[in-house]
Amino acid sequence: MTSFWTGTRIRLRGIEPDDWTAFMRFGVDEERLGDAVSPPRSVEGHRAWAKEQAVAEPDGDCFRLAIEALDTGEMVGAVSSNHADPQAGRFEYGVTVGADHRRKGYAAEAVVMLLRFMFAERRYHKCEARVFAYNQGSLALHHRIGFVEEGRLRDHVFLAGRHHDLVLLGILADEFTQLHPPTEPPFPTWATRSCPP
Repeated sequence: MTSFWTGTRIRLRGIEPDDWTAFMRFGVDEERLGDAVSPPRSVEGHRAWAKEQAVAEPDGDCFRLAIEALDTGEMVGAVSSNHADPQAGRFEYGVTVGADHRRKGYAAEAVVMLLRFMFAERRYHKCEARVFAYNQGSLALHHRIGFVEEGRLRDHVFLAGRHHDLVLLGILADEFTQLHPPTEPPFPTWATRSCPP
């Protein structure tokens, strides 16, 4: 096992101060694609935010990681765990990938790596996600990963001048493990050998 955080296309890493330019691009992409509308942030605001994120300690099991393409070393997106409730055993997550890096498998691999960590290492029982009903690409991604639609909040979000439904999705740890078994044994082979009598 080379690294828990390295996959076939990407690696997940901590946010660095120089990542501010990528986050600024992601903000422009999200607004252009209709995922978010917010007041513009200054260049210095983006720099300060990235610098703050680079030194921030995780808030329990809530954290944000950069998605880096292995072939280019470029930051192509970010993934985060949010609203983690260890007592209830559930958490939410978020993922964003730059517009010019979508449909390359980066988001799916990042989400699977994050869920594997939260389910196998942190022992959470359920992951929840909220997706705008009009975002067919995101809904398809979640269904491919194994999320199940659990409900729909009608006209729940106001964005770009109108109300939109919000789709609630969930996946349980055992469902995830069946669909995405570990690629390597969790322990070295010597640990599974039986002791001599």
